Amino acid sequence: MLARLAPIRTWIFDLDNTLYPARANLFARIDARMTAYVARRLQLPADEALRVQKDYFHRHGTTLTGLMADHGVDPHEFLADVHDVEMDVLEHDAPMAAAIARLPGRKLIFTNGDKPYALKVLDRLGLGESFEAVHDIHAMNLQPKPQPSAYASLCAAFGLDPTTCLFVEDMARNLAPAKAIGMTTVWVDNGSEQGPEPDREFIDFTIHDLAAWLHQITEAS
Repeated sequence: MLARLAPIRTWIFDLDNTLYPARANLFARIDARMTAYVARRLQLPADEALRVQKDYFHRHGTTLTGLMADHGVDPHEFLADVHDVEMDVLEHDAPMAAAIARLPGRKLIFTNGDKPYALKVLDRLGLGESFEAVHDIHAMNLQPKPQPSAYASLCAAFGLDPTTCLFVEDMARNLAPAKAIGMTTVWVDNGSEQGPEPDREFIDFTIHDLAAWLHQITEAS
């Protein structure tokens, strides 16, 4: 193991655009369904629905959080609707599975999506047996990343010492609260949606290919 990472006991991974390449464009399908949901629920034209959706995403962390706050949307209904997408763009990823298997310690998923959706993605990628558990939006009490309470709930649920945890994310802003409590942070810079340009001093590692990086660190002397 890379010497700098020797203290890591728990490896925490975001799901979408992190465990699979952003170029797969799966999230674009979910994004389109979210826009359509907003348009139907608020009776808006598509362009205004998209503006509202992105405003909620940037201000609240997720579109769902904004819709719940302003319109009393049922989270179960929303998540079932927007996650009803085909996953044919995802492929079995044996190199990723092998890389994760080589990591010493615990491995967890930390996602603003829900567990049923996460399990479908993991199964499609061939990673269904790679992780101990999924900490989803419901486990966060519907308070998503980057809300500090989301990270507190993760640590409480699994008895984690943040200083021995590493967190991998494609959304740079979601790494800041992790770093604030002592986690080692890894940003997957893959061109996925980032929102307003943040100060990036809270990022320990910037990578472009997760599987390649995982192989690299486990082969380091």
